[in-house]
Amino acid sequence: MAAGVMYPTMQESHSWGNELRETRGMFMGTPEIYFPERVDNSRLVRIVDPKRRREMFAFGGMLSLLFLVVMVYLLQHLSAIQYGYRIEQAKAEHATIVESNRALKLEESSLTDLERIEVEARKLGMMPPVAGQLQPIESGNGDSAVPVMARAGSSGISVVSVQQ
Repeated sequence: MAAGVMYPTMQESHSWGNELRETRGMFMGTPEIYFPERVDNSRLVRIVDPKRRREMFAFGGMLSLLFLVVMVYLLQHLSAIQYGYRIEQAKAEHATIVESNRALKLEESSLTDLERIEVEARKLGMMPPVAGQLQPIESGNGDSAVPVMARAGSSGISVVSVQQ
């Protein structure tokens, strides 16, 4: 309840005197003030509405389900993005390894070239072996998978078979 103040209007002012016409818009008379009563609600008991409660639980459940679906979607989406980055990183690493492998094969082929080895050996002052300088080492039982070790001594070169 609001307090109200009565002001004269232009239609009512012709019946009032000059003094009132001059005071139009100013406070006139006693205002009507209403004081609201204070209501004590401490003894009120709220009645639980089972239908409304059921609706609120259903609404909360639907919101929870929607939240769960959105979180699963975001998890999958972010995982896909992360796997994309990992794939690109693996592709870049694979390209680096392939290039390194190509460079190593090229280096291996240049290092195992017999003509190049011969030229380098001649630069170092080495000569090809003469007959009798080269002695092949073979195992005693003829198996090439068995490790063989040679021992040089005063009596010459002897072959020692190492079996495990």
